[in-house]
Amino acid sequence: MSRTFATILGGLLLAGVASSPAPAADAEAGRKIANMCRTCHGVDGYAQIPVAPHIGGEPEEYLEAQLMAFKTGARDHEMMSVVTAGLSAQQISDVSAWYAAHKVTATLPEGVTTADAPDACVSCHGADGISVALDAPNLAGEVNIYIDTQLKAFRTGKRQHAIMSEIAADMTDEEIRAVADWYAAVALEIVPAE
Repeated sequence: MSRTFATILGGLLLAGVASSPAPAADAEAGRKIANMCRTCHGVDGYAQIPVAPHIGGEPEEYLEAQLMAFKTGARDHEMMSVVTAGLSAQQISDVSAWYAAHKVTATLPEGVTTADAPDACVSCHGADGISVALDAPNLAGEVNIYIDTQLKAFRTGKRQHAIMSEIAADMTDEEIRAVADWYAAVALEIVPAE
């Protein structure tokens, strides 16, 4: 009996079924991978083009989930789906760790307070646009057209999310633009990881 068990266990180990957990994310390795991201997102995570989001300082869990969604086809984007197809799960963890290691600060425009922030957004994205939930992105300083486009994608079902789809479903174009303009007006500073 024990010989049979040892044979089965040995076969599983050789097949990789009973392998050890994946190594922890390596931000320094992620820095090297980030070179392929710099044209759109910048090595520091500050977007270089208006259709790309800022990703420096995003929650690691959020970044990794989004990159894996692009890789698996759960989320579709003409550029990101192609880029992530060539990355391993470890590389996705590493690059997520790199960008998450950046420090971000947000400054509200003069004359407004956190009480003026969009009520439907603050419990996840924060009044200043810095995420307070691990599975939500920062919105501070994003170009308003990017936020507008994403909210409309949730509203139409092009993007699916348990919370965002429900919130966006009832928003008018004017409400979407107001949210987009609010977060776009917040000044974002990203300080790259050392």
